[in-house]
Amino acid sequence: MSQDPSNTNAPPNSEPEANEPLPTYTAAGEWAGLVQRATVHKNGLWHKAVNVFVFRSDGRLILQRRSGTKDVCPNLLDLSTAEHLQLGESYLAAALRGLNEELGIATIDLAPIGEVVDAELKIPELDVHDCEWQQCFVGMSDAALKINPKEVAKTSLWDPTELGEAIAAEPELFTPWLQNSLAHTQLLKRAHNFRTS
Repeated sequence: MSQDPSNTNAPPNSEPEANEPLPTYTAAGEWAGLVQRATVHKNGLWHKAVNVFVFRSDGRLILQRRSGTKDVCPNLLDLSTAEHLQLGESYLAAALRGLNEELGIATIDLAPIGEVVDAELKIPELDVHDCEWQQCFVGMSDAALKINPKEVAKTSLWDPTELGEAIAAEPELFTPWLQNSLAHTQLLKRAHNFRTS
């Protein structure tokens, strides 16, 4: 693992995160209306999200460390980016928006990994019951990063083998959705496909 030297800071997003309106659905996938993010995560309302993995051309994976101000899993190591879908937004559009907003990656080709999966996370001590339909994407970029400090404390670069070993040794340092996404996509076993240099 190494810190990414291309990090610079960008101005934070000014919208209060807890008040962000999210499109919600019934468990059967029927439209249920826009609901504030905090309520969605408290009441287990189904919504859509993307998880994105970005590799450098040398085969190392970009992980972000979540901001210490996050209400869920602050300071833990996370995906390159994760994003909720906004009203009328596709999974791919949300992934591209999240990379631009959080890491300043404005141009990248992304490919979906696997199918949309059901994901449920309960953290009773935080009163969190998170129910998402998630789509994973993967891409490659050597662009300089401009991190949004409201979302991201810093980024680091990980050799896939070392990342697997680190998660096995200290899983509490990584977000549960990073671990779940790596498990269901088997991405670390295929990481050699994303190395070009």
